[in-house]
Amino acid sequence: MRRLALLLAPLFAILLPATAFAAPAAGGRYVALGDSYATGVGTYTYDNPNDACRRGPLEYSRLWAAAHPSTTYVEESCSGALVADVVNQAAAGLTPDTTLVSVQVGGNDVGFVDTLETCILNLPDSTCINAVNNAIATGRSVLPGSLANLYAGIRAKAPSAQVVVMGYPRMYKIGGNCIFGLSDTKRSALNNAADVLDGIIQTAAANAGFSFVDARTVFAGHEICSGNSVWMTSLQWDKLNESYHPNASGHRGYYGALTAITG
Repeated sequence: MRRLALLLAPLFAILLPATAFAAPAAGGRYVALGDSYATGVGTYTYDNPNDACRRGPLEYSRLWAAAHPSTTYVEESCSGALVADVVNQAAAGLTPDTTLVSVQVGGNDVGFVDTLETCILNLPDSTCINAVNNAIATGRSVLPGSLANLYAGIRAKAPSAQVVVMGYPRMYKIGGNCIFGLSDTKRSALNNAADVLDGIIQTAAANAGFSFVDARTVFAGHEICSGNSVWMTSLQWDKLNESYHPNASGHRGYYGALTAITG
């Protein structure tokens, strides 16, 4: 979610049924699609710090590829991607011989960054709640159709691939040990937005016959305000673009969930 640095200036998986595709065989082809949650944002480690896509070696897809060296790995994911961008990623990366696809997208389409900015920069809880409700309404309006089209396109381009859809975690532990920052009311509203977003994505994945990783389960107990075992970056004043993304531990959590499905 590439605008975060500009706007923020203040096991494991739930596997949906109906997936009839075998785990990727050795020597297959893995294509990673998605937004900044799929790239290295939040890990502080990048292939090229000047690359807008913010790809890095600690991403969950890279971890999977490193553990499966005989599989050809293709990364198309890019920070800031919308569903429409991932359609283009799929067109560029998928081939009929693709055996595994991971895809993570939807947060930018509902205005994640703008909503987070509103909740951080405005004191009244009501302003944050209104922004969250608007984001939820947008998601319910635009995402079911756009995700259905994306997933259908993925299946058409990679007819034999196992496809794993990665969800988004809740950001905050409510009643945790954070002294400063957002109120619990705002934190609860943002968590609710994640619940709604994941519900939309999970339904679309099920309709397509794809597997779904419920990141809320994966990250449970590791949200912001959880103490020393946090898997998310909170607001980082010195590195704002890293804020509110999975850190290296979070990507290891995602990797474990992905591996639990694919082997």
